[in-house]
Amino acid sequence: MRKQSIRSVLMILLGTFILAFGYYHINFQNNLLEGGFVGLSLLLKYVFDFSPAITILLFDLPFFILILFKKSPQFILKTALGTFAFSLFYELCELYSPLIFDFSHMMVLASVLSGIITGYGAGLVLRYGGTTGGEDLLCLFISKGTGISIGTVFLILDLIVLGLSSFFLPLDKLFYTILAVIVAGKVITWTVHFGEEKEGEQQLSEQMI
Repeated sequence: MRKQSIRSVLMILLGTFILAFGYYHINFQNNLLEGGFVGLSLLLKYVFDFSPAITILLFDLPFFILILFKKSPQFILKTALGTFAFSLFYELCELYSPLIFDFSHMMVLASVLSGIITGYGAGLVLRYGGTTGGEDLLCLFISKGTGISIGTVFLILDLIVLGLSSFFLPLDKLFYTILAVIVAGKVITWTVHFGEEKEGEQQLSEQMI
């Protein structure tokens, strides 16, 4: 059990690092957005130059406070780990990474890479029973309260953020962002389900409700 817990923690940390790396080096550097809270944070970065490391944490905190009243310490700890690790890794990339990935003339490639990298990172976190913060929790609360499927809730939130993005980004950038979101969704599904067991899906359904 202890070995499994350590493995889960390490994989959640790896997943959040991959996710932060992809969002900063591919999405932000190539003016691609994302859906949900991350997309909204990137939009605020483009428009107001607010650091996503801070804004994502601010979006997440109210939902983290809400789950403190739930009876699932393991889920609370894994959510806290995923939330703070993602913000930390993104800030480290933002402050110290010398890497530049300029795909301005190959935006289809940028979209596909974004989808693969961020989808794999998010999928790892979910596979090992974690979440990356408030967006996941918000979708779960809405789904539970309305009966709308969790996938539909995620899609609605993504479309709202991308709709807001259309006022600030060229339509071609919006198209490439939508492509990245679609690829990421497929990669998340593959990552969660691939391999010896579907532990993330099972743990998530047990711990979140």
